[in-house]
Amino acid sequence: MTIPRIDSHMHVWRLSRGDYGWLTPDLAPIYRDFTIEDVRSSWEQAGIDYAILVQAAPTLEETRYLLSVAESEPKVKGVVGWIDMMAPHAIDELERLASSKLLRGIRPMLQDIPDDDWMLKADLAPVYRALVDLGLRFDALVLPRHLPNLLRLIERYPDIKVVIDHGAKPPIGGDLSSWHRDLAQLAAISHVHCKFSGLVTECRERTSKAALEPVCQSLLALFGPERLIFGSDWPVCTLRSTYVQWWQWAQELTAHLPQDQKNALFGGTAQHFYGLS
Repeated sequence: MTIPRIDSHMHVWRLSRGDYGWLTPDLAPIYRDFTIEDVRSSWEQAGIDYAILVQAAPTLEETRYLLSVAESEPKVKGVVGWIDMMAPHAIDELERLASSKLLRGIRPMLQDIPDDDWMLKADLAPVYRALVDLGLRFDALVLPRHLPNLLRLIERYPDIKVVIDHGAKPPIGGDLSSWHRDLAQLAAISHVHCKFSGLVTECRERTSKAALEPVCQSLLALFGPERLIFGSDWPVCTLRSTYVQWWQWAQELTAHLPQDQKNALFGGTAQHFYGLS
């Protein structure tokens, strides 16, 4: 059976929607609309078969927008959306969104929430349970400082399917010791996955394969290809590289792996984790 190549983490957006608060003119290279048509040539160059769209705004409206894009694009096989997990009717809203089989998970924007303990609030327990009951995944958009709390969350809800976005955004070019220590504790939990994505934008100095290599090899050692999931983080990645450049570096940084392990990292693991048909 041929294993598809899957980009597990990319975005599309339209500025006129008005709900991308983080996206300002200071981020000039990405301060414009990005649509499926803008990425299609990069998919072709990298040989990408399918993709998953991930939320970039903390609104229900954006999640519905992503679902509508996915419904009209055969290459998009899933959406990771957003709900207000603290809202009184959060579970009802989650159930409505999950009526679309394209919804594969949710992602609260934990990195932007001032309270680092927010994810552990008791009021969120029913929503975590609903995620499991609905067969949805939890994308953890965290920074290194959140990793101890994420460990507590997973220990509290061991049946939630969790993937750590962007390797938890390590300070590439800086001190990686605490990041590695805390991530290793999460990697020791056999069902926790991690995205091999978003790393180019974490380079403190010049972005290069050499700068990326220590972190990439750490992720491979901690999780193994069977629990790592490739993603482009397009168009955010274009702040530091092109889609195809990151794809090429990812290929070169994993060239030593056997073919079955590369197949897992670049498609098979995403297919299994997100339950894609």
